[in-house]
Amino acid sequence: MTPAIIIILIFLAITFIQSGYDKVADWKGNVEWLKGHFSQTIIKNQVPAALLLVLVLEVVAGAFSVIGIIQIFMNDDTEFAGYAAIVSSATLLLLLLGQRLAKDYDGARTIVIYFIPTVLLLNWLY
Repeated sequence: MTPAIIIILIFLAITFIQSGYDKVADWKGNVEWLKGHFSQTIIKNQVPAALLLVLVLEVVAGAFSVIGIIQIFMNDDTEFAGYAAIVSSATLLLLLLGQRLAKDYDGARTIVIYFIPTVLLLNWLY
């Protein structure tokens, strides 16, 4: 297995586990900030539900990344690495959509930085 796959899985695990932890640790603060961020969008009344969806996806993406790393080392299988890449891609696309809806183009550009290695991972696995 290529070291690049493992490195990207570590990158995704760190990214999504930390982000999920931040959402849980400061749920109220995140909801309040995001209500302002999305106040002029079609999701302005669904911010807590949208944040919960993103939280679940981030936790799943982070967990699949960790499981994928373990699976690669244990039996050289990439099944969960593939799941991690797919869920991570879906999560990042959802975040990108949110940034575009909020007309936060700098934030949307930042998502692309995370999306590039995720697409590379998808390409290498499939």
